[in-house]
Amino acid sequence: MTNDDDSRRQGVEFGPLAEALEDAEYPMTGAELLETHGDRELELEDGTETLQAVLEPQGEMTFESAEDVKQNVVGMVGDGAIGRKRYSDRGGETKAQEEADDESV
Repeated sequence: MTNDDDSRRQGVEFGPLAEALEDAEYPMTGAELLETHGDRELELEDGTETLQAVLEPQGEMTFESAEDVKQNVVGMVGDGAIGRKRYSDRGGETKAQEEADDESV
């Protein structure tokens, strides 16, 4: 079974697909990947998309590992994986502080 770190990456929940990708044999062409797993759904902040819908626009590729597939998925999902735009839980300045800084320049 996969842990949360393996199945969730930057707003994309791979779910059971993460384990299936780990168990697959590589290298694997994009056509092979989509034939085998293309109908699997990825959960995003604002809904779901199939693996095929996310990766098909890239055209023909070869994947060297499960990590390679995941990185490509994260790079190809649209704003649907972002969640709340321009939000960060890392602290920093508040909007009022940013506006005050802008005015003082």
